[in-house]
Amino acid sequence: MIFDDIDGFAGALAPMQAVAGLDLGERTIGVAVSDTFLSVATPLETIRRKKFGLDAEKLLAIVAARNIGGLILGLPRNMDGTEGPRCQSTRAFARNLARLTDLPITFWDERLSTVAAEKALLEADTTRKRRAEVIDHVAASYILQGALDRLRHLRAEL
Repeated sequence: MIFDDIDGFAGALAPMQAVAGLDLGERTIGVAVSDTFLSVATPLETIRRKKFGLDAEKLLAIVAARNIGGLILGLPRNMDGTEGPRCQSTRAFARNLARLTDLPITFWDERLSTVAAEKALLEADTTRKRRAEVIDHVAASYILQGALDRLRHLRAEL
């Protein structure tokens, strides 16, 4: 089921299950996972995109292996907050994925996540080659950590 807001997503999550964050690009999908307490995001891997069926198969294998309870997709809004073609592509990916799984799916604003990931990797003195290898799943962890922080805030309000 797809939730447009994180509040509905939070209510659909099963207790003590991790969630995964995805940074969807044209050629790659960055994947990050949380711990079961939904407090820390960890970069996991970058999937080279082929066809939707193969991409979904790889994602669902990760979901099964890591007992993932929900998916958070980075939504690439324009800087003014509007949605362009990349947002439409992300929403279409979510709709197609929702046909294959019962997991709750939501979106998180990913503006500047790749910039933040690049900055962190530069500060860590990562080589250009290594940055290219890991940038997508590091960006996914930034997206996921933002959503986890919001989920923690929502739980504190209860």
